[in-house]
Amino acid sequence: MPEKIIVVTGCTRGIGRAVCDLFISKGFHIAGYARNVKDLEDMRAVYARDYPQQQVLLEQADATIKASVDKFAGNVVSKFGKVDILLNNAGYFLPGSIMKEPEGTLETMMATNVYSAYHITRALEGCVKQHIVNMCSIASLDAYEAGASYTISKFAMLGFSKQLRQELIATGIKVTSILPGAVRTDSWKDVDLPASRFVQAGDIAETIYTVCCSLSAGADIEEIVIRPQQGDI
Repeated sequence: MPEKIIVVTGCTRGIGRAVCDLFISKGFHIAGYARNVKDLEDMRAVYARDYPQQQVLLEQADATIKASVDKFAGNVVSKFGKVDILLNNAGYFLPGSIMKEPEGTLETMMATNVYSAYHITRALEGCVKQHIVNMCSIASLDAYEAGASYTISKFAMLGFSKQLRQELIATGIKVTSILPGAVRTDSWKDVDLPASRFVQAGDIAETIYTVCCSLSAGADIEEIVIRPQQGDI
């Protein structure tokens, strides 16, 4: 297989880490950023041990700061020259209601869940060659209790993805929105429910691999909704 590069934002935990683990096992070189330096060091050490033949660029960056995202993107371009797949995965959840959540919650959610994807996608213009995958949510489709600014940001993320799809049709670059329900990640660590009530991060990774690597050039899966088999939590 020709050398392939995937960029994953929010790469050290949950869905991001599952995607990196799967793709590096398939022969991809990996580039990613996250905020926690120790997590990055641990991930780098595991990959150096288990996949010494693969190139890995793992850097500390803050998804809410454009200059930080742009610096990472510049390092990706310098090291690899091109990117086959970009996964805009950075994001997190803060519960609340519009009238009661702390001041600044919306700004934080938008910066992390939407602006980060906007900025790195623009920074890698001309570098991404094959596919852009945007991590949305079932909260991109429907409001729900205690969703507030998270739901607003995920509606915006789906809008970003739809617009990007429209603009890139003529280039041959595919765009896919992934809309998961409850995935067993740190966001649910305090919830006392069995694993069977959740989608697993590995399920999302396998889905992304299939979408990006198993279809003909003429097929683009635009949106995928993945919910727990027993329904939403």
